[in-house]
Amino acid sequence: MATNTDKVLEDALSLSADERAALVEELIASLDRPDPDVDALWASEAEARIDAADRGEMKATPASQVFAKYD
Repeated sequence: MATNTDKVLEDALSLSADERAALVEELIASLDRPDPDVDALWASEAEARIDAADRGEMKATPASQVFAKYD
């Protein structure tokens, strides 16, 4: 007897390529849910970096110089 996963896969494979692509996007999006704790940590880190830059505690490198390094 087929499992639920097997049945879903069989049904999905019967879809058109465009429908399968849309289904894949939805499935991937369902796995990538934001984590409020991680978001809060990144927001705090961003604020700390902005504050450090405002106080002159960080050395900034122009984007053109950074990109030139990898051209």
